Amino acid sequence: MSRGTGRQQAVRRMPAHLPGVSALLHAVRCAAEKHRDQRRKGATASPYINHPIAVAEQLAAAGFGDDTELLMAAVLHDVLEDTDTSEAELAADFGPRVAGIVREVSDDKSLPRRERRALVVRHIAQCSRSARLVKLSDLIANVHDVIHQPPHWNDEQKQDYLDWGEAVVRELRGTHPGLEQRFAALLAEARAGVKAGKQQRAKDAD
Repeated sequence: MSRGTGRQQAVRRMPAHLPGVSALLHAVRCAAEKHRDQRRKGATASPYINHPIAVAEQLAAAGFGDDTELLMAAVLHDVLEDTDTSEAELAADFGPRVAGIVREVSDDKSLPRRERRALVVRHIAQCSRSARLVKLSDLIANVHDVIHQPPHWNDEQKQDYLDWGEAVVRELRGTHPGLEQRFAALLAEARAGVKAGKQQRAKDAD
């Protein structure tokens, strides 16, 4: 759910054998550089980097704080899809596991949106658990934003995204019960918000 792209800086190569915290901070800085000209869709147009940081923070809170590579993949999860970064570049700078997770959760932007979304539903269950965790956390963060920092979408667009997210999470069942429950609660809240908005607009039109 990003808007705007600009000239991208190359990832600065990570020195070998960085300890976990330093490696994670390096990934955050590189993601910030890559996304620096991008903003989230919505009235606040918040810096895009806030989103991948939220995805990583949520995974850390869910019990994965010691899995540095998973958190690195979370903060970098949109760089293949939304910037000029290559998988080879990611692998060289952050290692094959991080690059592999990011590849698994990246859409092919050359395809129409509906086809991309259908492919995610069909293939997400076949991805590694690490990739499924990142995708689940990503969807939670996006649905949270539909509620609290809504993009400039009409009711149909919001409903379409929520339906798609629910279909994806259905394929992720068993990945992490706590995160799945969090998604379900936010989904219900988002659906109620869309319904209330429709009812209010219908009332105002009378």
